[in-house]
Amino acid sequence: MALSLEAEKIDALVEQVKEDVIHWRRHLHQNPELSFKEVETSQFIYDTLASFGGLVLSRPTKTSVVARLKGAKPGRVLAIRADMDALPIQEENAFDFVSKHDGVMHACGHDGHTAMLLGAAKILAGLKDQIAGEIRFLFQHAEEQLPGGAEEMVQAGVMDGVDQVIGAHLWSPLEAGKIELVSGPMMAAPDAFYITINGKGGHGAQPHLAIDSIAIGAQVVTNLQHIVSRNIDPLDPVVLSVTQFIAGTAHNVIPGSVFISGTVRTFKPALQEEVIRLMERVVKGVTEAHGAAYDFQYVKGYRPVINDPEVTAKLREVLVEAFGEDAIQDGVPTMGGEDFSGFQQKAPGTFFFIGAGNADKGIVYPHHHARFTVDEDVLPYGVKAFVAASLTLTA
Repeated sequence: MALSLEAEKIDALVEQVKEDVIHWRRHLHQNPELSFKEVETSQFIYDTLASFGGLVLSRPTKTSVVARLKGAKPGRVLAIRADMDALPIQEENAFDFVSKHDGVMHACGHDGHTAMLLGAAKILAGLKDQIAGEIRFLFQHAEEQLPGGAEEMVQAGVMDGVDQVIGAHLWSPLEAGKIELVSGPMMAAPDAFYITINGKGGHGAQPHLAIDSIAIGAQVVTNLQHIVSRNIDPLDPVVLSVTQFIAGTAHNVIPGSVFISGTVRTFKPALQEEVIRLMERVVKGVTEAHGAAYDFQYVKGYRPVINDPEVTAKLREVLVEAFGEDAIQDGVPTMGGEDFSGFQQKAPGTFFFIGAGNADKGIVYPHHHARFTVDEDVLPYGVKAFVAASLTLTA
């Protein structure tokens, strides 16, 4: 598969925008906004794109932006997505572009994703005469919060007529300089559950007069673990994690209720339904056995990210040509979730990881950590990957 431009020329174009990309990333990092509230962020993106010229801009939702670049030759339509929302985390980093907003932080790399796609858009806008088909740059809001911005953008028509869609995530567990691809299932459906157990409160010295919601809740938590370990085929990846157990107000009071919540991660819809059924069976059985009542709510999150094998194979060829065989590695599925899957419902697509961790620089903290950051030296990798993909996948 041949690129439309020599690799050396692409490298030179990426080098020309490198400082801009770093500047944009730092601006976004300093000015984070939460899901569905990306008002200033989306305006900054819109204005920056407008300055490039040659792009048709639109605002499909209140806080998202789409830029369309129609090439001079007939070809396919490729969509490239970057998310741009931040998280409700108080930043603990000490560099000079830390968040200006208390309790809000770019702790997942979305600032880098947006900056990389802006860099690619700037380069490609200047190559319009050499581009076939159409490239759509999707700047998505609200990846971090259900129902997710992808679903809203799809409903607004941003994927109409798209032949392929790609996206990338800066990935701190992966070494800087590496790019990881997975063909097929890549990221799980991230669901949530909420359980309230209603017993009967009482004095801690007279437990026989109460229906102890804590003791019952503890048994529920223990028995929920049997679902994965004893009811699911060990070859089927499933995660069931209890992450909240809230009850009680004093050391000598048996509380009347307990609140339990957590997450479930699956890849297969049928398996997702089976886990829901088994969970309610456990909660119902334990609570009824002890004379308590319960409320069980299960909220389905984003669909799993399933990478299209054909698009993945084509993208792998592009990336190998752009970066060399040693830089590209085959990955394994992760139980993390991503609403990039919303775009994959409308067109075959591939999501991939760009290594952003660097132990030598102290960049070792996980995603969603108060000291998370990315190695800015990898930002050009994302720009180059998007440019190379655009010049080949649209032909």
